Amino acid sequence: QKQLVESGGGFVKPGSSLRLSCAASGFRVEDSGIGWLRQAPGQEREGIACISNNDGPATTYYARFVKGRFTISRDNAKNTVYLQLDTLKPADTAVYYCVREELCSVWGGNYFLDLRPDDVWGQGTQVTVSS
Repeated sequence: QKQLVESGGGFVKPGSSLRLSCAASGFRVEDSGIGWLRQAPGQEREGIACISNNDGPATTYYARFVKGRFTISRDNAKNTVYLQLDTLKPADTAVYYCVREELCSVWGGNYFLDLRPDDVWGQGTQVTVSS
């Protein structure tokens, strides 16, 4: 079975960093588009970043709001995708999920969320940023 397991979240102060992990099984991340999204209570799901072979090996795409604070990467040997979160703000508080997509959804050079019924999700990892 295709599965994703997120980890690395936590309770941190503003300005801190976290490295989230998305461990995959049942498929190879290098053969898929792997996205990161988040959802805060009462808010819509928000795409963050995606890595795939859309336009070349390990091509990365970001949502417009990221502004360089987040970095997506992939370790094929570990079959794991990471999301580095830097300079965290209270507004970043949310549950962070990774998702397997056929391809990263990109328009105008930016990643956007386009979930489909066959996309595979993990259980998510909570990130809380507060003083």
